[in-house]
Amino acid sequence: MQPLLSIENLKTVFSTTRGDIRAVDGVSLSLDAGETLGVVGESGCGKTMLALSIMRLIPANGQIAEGRILFDGLDLLSLPEEAMRKKRGSDIAMIFQEPMTSLNPVLRIGDQIAEAIRLHQNVPAKEALTRSVGLLDEVGIPQPERRVKDYPHQLSGGMRQRVMIAMAMSCHPRLLLADEPTTALDVTIQAQILNLISNLKEKNNMAVILITHDLGVVAEAAQKIAVMYAGKIVETSDVENLFANPLHPYTRGLIESRPSGCSGMATDSDARLKTIRGTVPSLYELPSGCRFSERCDLAENICREAEPELVEIEKGHFAACFIAERTVKN
Repeated sequence: MQPLLSIENLKTVFSTTRGDIRAVDGVSLSLDAGETLGVVGESGCGKTMLALSIMRLIPANGQIAEGRILFDGLDLLSLPEEAMRKKRGSDIAMIFQEPMTSLNPVLRIGDQIAEAIRLHQNVPAKEALTRSVGLLDEVGIPQPERRVKDYPHQLSGGMRQRVMIAMAMSCHPRLLLADEPTTALDVTIQAQILNLISNLKEKNNMAVILITHDLGVVAEAAQKIAVMYAGKIVETSDVENLFANPLHPYTRGLIESRPSGCSGMATDSDARLKTIRGTVPSLYELPSGCRFSERCDLAENICREAEPELVEIEKGHFAACFIAERTVKN
């Protein structure tokens, strides 16, 4: 059976005065219905741009230069803009990182949800507003009949995020892209939002791509993980295997930089937190060879000379690392 979503060698390029940059560079992923894929990595590694590429919402100076995005066997990149617009919201929806920049501040939230419903479904305005109340109730907003008349600024951050989820779920999408859905929320509200997304996924047999820099969030909510670095996928696996045996030095660094008890690995509770030296390289000045080589304590000459391919090192566990490939095989 074919996956619901299959991304093949996706490359998204931006033209700038300093030259072209490859924000997404040869990414390949697949996702089944009812499955959650966590995409993790530091800021600037290409996670959000990957999601925007799937939605075909990249900024004007960018273009998808290569690859295919197959949704239920249909290549989204081959669709005319009008057909793609119908796919957004109805079959594929996205929760953006900051609700206050996504919600219209001068429209009541009920009207905004109703507009999303009417855009994709031929229903009268009154029915759309009634459905809005039901959606607010479904995402756990108290007194939805009253809250439907509120403006975004009258809601807390957690409630605004719930409104964004209600809008995303208004047409029962088959694929949900959640871009840092718990950023700037306290721990209790984070857990509530993740549980809400998980419950809606189970109820609708929906596939979810959860974009985050927080490995703890992924460990809690996802079945599969893809680790991104400087526009590329450097490791993919199911959650259990990746935390038990991270193969790429970057993945291991991310895991070990989390406090004990949050990392998914056994650590000495008295040990100091480890850090990954340096920063993600500028996409204008990528190092030769492996893009992580300048920050990697294990790097050898070959790492600085050739770029490793993402290969299956263990069953179902892929990594782009010469050292990991040689170590495991030996």
